[in-house]
Amino acid sequence: MALVQRSIAVLDAASNLGLRPPREGHEPGVRGLAAALRGHGVVDRIGAADAGRVEPPPYSFAAEPVTGFLNGPAIAEFSVRLADRVGDLLDAGRFPLVLGGDCGIALGPALALRRRGSYGFVYLDGHDDYSPRRDPASRHGRFTAGGTALALITGHGPAALTDIEGLGPYIAEEHAAHIGVQYEPEDLELFDLEPFRTSPIHRYPIEYVREHGAAAAAEAARRDLAAAPVEGHWIHIDADVLDKSVMPAVDSPNPDGLSLPEFTEVLSILLGDPRAVGMHVGIYDPELDPSGEAGGALVDALVTALTR
Repeated sequence: MALVQRSIAVLDAASNLGLRPPREGHEPGVRGLAAALRGHGVVDRIGAADAGRVEPPPYSFAAEPVTGFLNGPAIAEFSVRLADRVGDLLDAGRFPLVLGGDCGIALGPALALRRRGSYGFVYLDGHDDYSPRRDPASRHGRFTAGGTALALITGHGPAALTDIEGLGPYIAEEHAAHIGVQYEPEDLELFDLEPFRTSPIHRYPIEYVREHGAAAAAEAARRDLAAAPVEGHWIHIDADVLDKSVMPAVDSPNPDGLSLPEFTEVLSILLGDPRAVGMHVGIYDPELDPSGEAGGALVDALVTALTR
């Protein structure tokens, strides 16, 4: 498929604020995603401009009782600055490729788009990032933006995160499409899945992909947004949408995720739509990939999809 010619600009947003520490006193390693992908030559290989970096606030291990979200105020502040930079790139006619950290960085692009009008979101993720936990009282100020990013950008959560500048929800649920979610048995115990299943979000879970094919899921999501009254859409990539055999370097490896060819095909179809205005990548943890093989494969797929 011939892709739209775009002027791509790569922007680092290496935030790990939206994840719990993997062990006591240790920050989540996704903060190294941007540097790792740059180390695999992503900027030069896609012929992109270097848009620099938006520096996140310091990570805090402490519970945050006001918003109920770990690092909640810091995420809100970072999202505004990231939205400013994404907006500047869009104003300059660029296609921002944001190299992130955790999925909570979605708030920045979503806010940037809402400032401009009505936009959609295509969400490629092995988790729904929407379903609430069944025991919210037990979290004691330690919900995570990384695990609830789709809920937050569609208006579910504290106003400090969902209604920045009075613009929430940033994305209408009916203007969002999700590809690749799968549930393991323990998810049925931990999460209330009914709100996601009954939401207006267009859903193409891994069962749909296995029955109809990855290309069919991407084409369906593309049609959904073509029919929506939006000015364009953003693409969210969580690396755990990939199968753990090719992407083990994530905090929750996916036992039945997309293969690299499926992932590349999905991206190529989504990027073939001229209304795709930007994209971000998250969750790959280079600390879990000492050989760099998984990161290299991820970059290869991104380069293929962006330059095919």
